[in-house]
Amino acid sequence: MNKAVYPGSFDPTTNGHLDIIKRASGFVDQLVVGVLENPSKTPLFSIRERVEHLKTLTDELKNVEIMPFSGLLSDFVKKVEAKLVIRGLRAVSDFEYEFQMALTNRSLNENLETLFIPTSTQFLYLSSSVVKEIAMFGGDISDMVPEKIQSVIIDKFRI
Repeated sequence: MNKAVYPGSFDPTTNGHLDIIKRASGFVDQLVVGVLENPSKTPLFSIRERVEHLKTLTDELKNVEIMPFSGLLSDFVKKVEAKLVIRGLRAVSDFEYEFQMALTNRSLNENLETLFIPTSTQFLYLSSSVVKEIAMFGGDISDMVPEKIQSVIIDKFRI
């Protein structure tokens, strides 16, 4: 079985994330979307909420599984018995960091490969941080995040 992991914090999931998930799921038999729990960050949504959002958004993709994880990506990839990591690239500036991470992960697990997928052009500017900032100030995020989770994002910022 050809299995890959697409890791990220997905806080919140954007249309760019969903684009990469849909495209990557077409390359492999099984795609595990690994939702990172990073203790050094304070996310907008809990790990449980982020996993649930992704399950809702990918329910029609039968070869996609959503799993939380913490710790090293290389360990998680071994745990789920995958050998491929999927990473989305928005701009050339992403490449330097992602390339360094790919080499680091390969040094920790020599069987691990990384596949870079460039984002679709309509999502080049998009990041979870941008979405959170726009939502915080009451801006329109309808073109940035899937409709199914727009209201939960907006509700996080209501006082």
